[in-house]
Amino acid sequence: MKFSAMNWLALTTLILVTVTIFASMNMAFNWVFYLTVFGQTMLVITVYKVLTDDYTTDKTFKDFYEDKPISRNE
Repeated sequence: MKFSAMNWLALTTLILVTVTIFASMNMAFNWVFYLTVFGQTMLVITVYKVLTDDYTTDKTFKDFYEDKPISRNE
């Protein structure tokens, strides 16, 4: 299965939230340390995947936000 950039982002977020939970629960240092190193590696991979993703759109900054559309005539 090929992971999209958004899948990488979700997985990385899950890993780093898990690190935060483990650290707040006073888990063993080695678990937190290795999960942090793994999460940082995942973060670098995720940034690369997002920046090199083959995503195109016909939207421009003149289209404003999709949740609050404004017409071009206003």
